[in-house]
Order: sequence, then structure tokens, then C-alpha cells
Amino acid sequence: MFGFAREHSWSVFFSVVLHGLLAAALVLMTQLSITSTPQSVQPLPINAVVVSSQVLHAAQSAQAAQAAAVRAADEAKAAAAAEAAKALAADQAAQAQKAADAQKAADAEKAAQAQQTEAAQRAADAQKAAEEKKAAAAKQAADAKHAADQRARADREAELRRQMAEEEHVDAVEASPMRDRYVASLQNRIQNAWIRPPSARVGVDCLVEVTQVPGGEVTGARVTQCNGDAAVRQSIENAVYRASPLPDPPDPALFQRHFAFRFKPND
Repeated sequence: MFGFAREHSWSVFFSVVLHGLLAAALVLMTQLSITSTPQSVQPLPINAVVVSSQVLHAAQSAQAAQAAAVRAADEAKAAAAAEAAKALAADQAAQAQKAADAQKAADAEKAAQAQQTEAAQRAADAQKAAEEKKAAAAKQAADAKHAADQRARADREAELRRQMAEEEHVDAVEASPMRDRYVASLQNRIQNAWIRPPSARVGVDCLVEVTQVPGGEVTGARVTQCNGDAAVRQSIENAVYRASPLPDPPDPALFQRHFAFRFKPND
């Protein structure tokens, strides 16, 4: 009620003034009619109120002013409502923009967190793959080393067995009559190639060292001990070279690259 009176104060004011003027005019006309004395028979009275033009003009002006005030109040109210609506729309737009910004920030933070999570997962996967690769390489290297050690051990054992078998075979061959026959064939071959020098005495006895290669080719001959002179020594060494190639042994186990024998020709 107070709000309505405040919004339409000018309208109420002008309405009250207009009604007051009309009431005053009616009271004045009533008093004038009572105090006047009728002098003759009057015609029937006409029930009418005479209002002066000034009062009427004032009432019309007041009514126009009231209407203008009402229009002004309505326009002010409409303008206030428009401003309020505009302010509300602006506030709603600001709230919507704020919500949109908050949502955008939340989406950006969520995307950043997703990227960080993905990057961390990729890093973890890469580290796991590297560790697995390293472990596989280490296992492969360990397996290769184990296999190499096994092969080396097997080779050493095989070589040892071969050497043992060869030594046993050599021992058996050297203990057999074949060795003596082989040495005798070497001596006979060299003695048959010897050309006796004039200075040689009866009973020549010399120790000769011979070097040969497979196939019997002589590559070296040297007399180390001898009871003959230099001419005898040289003749023996020449006989060894002339006897080349030396006879093959009856068994390869009897072959010796370096061997020594006593040169004692039959006198």
C-alpha cells in the first residue's frame, strides 16, 4: 500500500485537490440558495450546479496534470523495469559467462591432467619396455655365455681326451718294434747317402740333430758331438740333406719334427 501511494503520489494529490474544489463549489452554491428570499412565485427549480469557468479550467488542468503524472509514473516505472530487466539480463549474462569460464577452466584442467596422466603412462611403459629389453639382453648374454662356457668345457674335455688318447697311442707305438724299425730306416737312408771323406777314421761316432717337415723334407742338420774332424762333420750334414726326403714313419704318431740319432757307419 505504501509503495502504491509513493508511486502515484502526484496523481493522488491532484485528485484530492480537484475533489476539494468541486466540494467547495457545491457548498458555496448551497449557501447562496438558502440565504436568498424569493419575491415571487418562482418556477420549478432546476436541479443543476453552476460552476465557474475558472474552477472548471482548474479542475481540467488538475485532471490533465494527474494524467500526465500517471503517465510519467508509468513511464518511470517502465524505465525502472527496463533497467532492472537490463541489469538482470546483464547479471545473468555475467553469471553465464562466469559459468562458461569456469567450465572452460575445468575442461582445460581436466585435459591437462589427462595429458599428464597419458605422458606419465607413456613414460612408465617406456621404462618398463626398456627394463624388459635390458633383462632380455642380460638373459640372452647370460645364456650365450653359459653356452660358450659349455662348449669351451666340452672342447677342453674333448681335446684332453684326444691328447690323452694320442699320448697313449704314441706311448704304445714307441714301445712297439715299429719305432726301432723307423729309426733304423732313417739311419740307413742317411748312411747310404754319406760320402766318406779321406780324413774319416774307423769307428766314426757322431750325434746328429735333424729337423724335418711332414713329408720327410729336411730343413736342418747339425752334428753336435763327433769324434771326427770338420770334414767328417760336414760330410755327415751333407749326407742328411742328400737323404731328403726321409722315409715316412709306419705310423703318424712316430713322426717327429725334431729328432736326434747316432751316426755310426759300418766300417
